[in-house]
Amino acid sequence: MTEPDHTSLVDIHSHLVPGVDDGARDMPAVLESIERMTRNGIRRVITTPHIVGSLSLDPERLERRLDIVTHAWNEAALAIGQQFPEVEFRRGHEVLLDVPNVELSDPRIRMAGTSFVLVEWPRLQLPPGTVRVLKRIIDEGYRPIVAHPERYHGMGPAIHVAGQWREAGAYLQVNYGSLSGRYGSEAQAIAYRLLRRGWADYLASDFHGHTGLKLYKNEAWAVLQELGADEALHYLCHTNPGRVLDDETPLTVPPLPAERGFWARLKRILQSTTA
Repeated sequence: MTEPDHTSLVDIHSHLVPGVDDGARDMPAVLESIERMTRNGIRRVITTPHIVGSLSLDPERLERRLDIVTHAWNEAALAIGQQFPEVEFRRGHEVLLDVPNVELSDPRIRMAGTSFVLVEWPRLQLPPGTVRVLKRIIDEGYRPIVAHPERYHGMGPAIHVAGQWREAGAYLQVNYGSLSGRYGSEAQAIAYRLLRRGWADYLASDFHGHTGLKLYKNEAWAVLQELGADEALHYLCHTNPGRVLDDETPLTVPPLPAERGFWARLKRILQSTTA
């Protein structure tokens, strides 16, 4: 396989292991998805199929689940290596924190076998004690990245909780689609609030490999570039996700430029990009 292009974009959240979750259903869907990613400048991918955290407390069930994912991922990696030798294709999981004491010692659960682990809360809700759960993960030597914090119900009035996650040592990954309204106006507004505060550490696709579904990368880039956030984009889409693969902590992302009339200007830009 060709050496990966370390100057290219990196995507750390997708569902491109065929047939194991609600993502890509089969190999043609995987290959189509990777082709679309390459057209968008993405050459390094950590794909993250769903896994329920409580499985980690039952070794036999966990092993069965990981074996299924490993077998499907190996087949996908082989096909991608043959058709897209320029793409570095790694794996992790998006871990549902349905219990507070998830066991993360198996490197197959973590992102490309590093100390990073992509996590989410059940049913897009904010349960009590989230900071305590993340601190426990950190105290055990792992580095949690909270997936799509902008999408959690109630995050608007509770956005300080995202700040508490970061203060505890966790990191935040915002979806491209949130910036262009893919998940509704509330998630969109929260995503920009996170970026304006400099709290987002990564942007990623959360792409599920379905025909007709957008990556939303170009739409997000167009808006952020119009807002003068080119430096932030470099950190969010290249530097920091690349550092996940190198098992290194993210660098501080410059907040979106603060200016008077930000929301009015953002509204005009969004309207122009969707016209």
